[in-house]
Amino acid sequence: MTIQGPAELFARRLGIDTYREYVVFLRSESTVCRAEGLRALSRVRVACGQREIVASLNIVHGDLIGDRQAGLSESAWVALGAAAGDTVSLSHPEAVESFSAVRRKIYGGRFTGAELDAIVRDLSAGHYSSVETAAFVTACAGDRMSPAETLQLTRAMVDAGTRLAWHQRPVMDKHCVGGLPGNRTTPIVVAIAAAGGLTVPKTSSRAITSPAGTADAMEVLAPVTLTLEHMRRVVEREGGCVVWGGAIALSPADDLLIQVERPLDFDSDAQLAASVISKKVAAGSTHLVVDIPVGPTAKLRSHEAAARLARTLTSLGGAFDLRVECLFTDGSQPVGFGIGPALEALDVLDVLHNAPTACALLRARALQIAARMLEIGGRCVAGEGPARAAHLLASGAAARKFESICDAQGGRREPRRANYRKDIVATQAGAVQAIDNRRLGRVAKLAGAPASPSAGLVLQAQLGQAVVVGQPLYTIHAQSPGELEYAAAYALRNPKILEIGSP
Repeated sequence: MTIQGPAELFARRLGIDTYREYVVFLRSESTVCRAEGLRALSRVRVACGQREIVASLNIVHGDLIGDRQAGLSESAWVALGAAAGDTVSLSHPEAVESFSAVRRKIYGGRFTGAELDAIVRDLSAGHYSSVETAAFVTACAGDRMSPAETLQLTRAMVDAGTRLAWHQRPVMDKHCVGGLPGNRTTPIVVAIAAAGGLTVPKTSSRAITSPAGTADAMEVLAPVTLTLEHMRRVVEREGGCVVWGGAIALSPADDLLIQVERPLDFDSDAQLAASVISKKVAAGSTHLVVDIPVGPTAKLRSHEAAARLARTLTSLGGAFDLRVECLFTDGSQPVGFGIGPALEALDVLDVLHNAPTACALLRARALQIAARMLEIGGRCVAGEGPARAAHLLASGAAARKFESICDAQGGRREPRRANYRKDIVATQAGAVQAIDNRRLGRVAKLAGAPASPSAGLVLQAQLGQAVVVGQPLYTIHAQSPGELEYAAAYALRNPKILEIGSP
């Protein structure tokens, strides 16, 4: 049913960043609002030419927009492909019938495959509000999803988006379940693996609640928003890539679910496994190495929990002919020195170029993952992966391959440095006994990461290291004095982000 009132409204780009939430703004006195009794947060279908979205309505009091105008958030403007002078029409969206299955699940029911197909289709089409998406995430959280439901959810997520196919075999991939700041192994691993003759079409995510995602760090060094055709050319020419998966619509519902899951901290084995496996299957991968950090402030805090997740990932991957191997790694501290897109990118370059100051932990983690990929990908026999990976890195072959991949993706760039810095120093002598990964990541975010790519922090002390009073523990980097002081104030209020004890 079309909303009564003006048949069309003039689209106005308001420049308001609502992240991935589509928002349309109408004036409270507008004919549309009065005739239909629309209220703030109503769901409205917005059409512009051949494109349409379902958006949340925000009501504007005052003269920001006119009676015959519909203001659009940045995400809505881009999704509609709107241009200056365009008009939009508004209509009531159809009822989201698939949500009835979510309600039943909340009260203890089970999803059918058809119901999950419908839910994922509606999610991908933007028909679910953020509240409805949160309800679905909550209904699936914990241990509420059976293995059959998890498989059905994964299959629905794969079917809802683009699915890639490659002529080369095997097709390798790697993934880290997260929880550690500075764990930017992916560009290094891809470079080593591709230099070793493997095919690694790596699609990565941007940050949602962390200081940087792999796509954010890689974008500092080269373009990552590639078309599917461009990505194929890069992989065919170089054997690997590191691109933003959102640009090619692999498992599009996954990004929408993660957007809600992470702030709620509602990860479950079923949801995490469906997220990981759906994207890898959609990317056409045949083999996957998963990095599972375990530590007191990592996402997985016990070896029992890590082993349980590994069993779920391995079993679910097998249902799609995807061979999954999980590596349990140290999650007690950040992997690299840098936390934030540019600072993590600088760590990557140091490791690839064999710089004397390169982070040893980051180098070792990347070599460990690359070694297993070379072995299970058939580029060396079992047990020879570590030596082969180390040679590819030390010889410069990995660095040359990385430069070629960057050139193929659109050209290598140099990371920019932040304008303002501040050291957080030790207030007592001793040894670093514990590092709070989550709070350290919080400092980097308060400094402006990832929105300001050069913002974040550089860790200058690691576990077990002896420090003296006044010695820098980490250095905050920011693009403005205000962000620098904001992050520093939080750091000083939390002196045990790096806990110092007796040597």
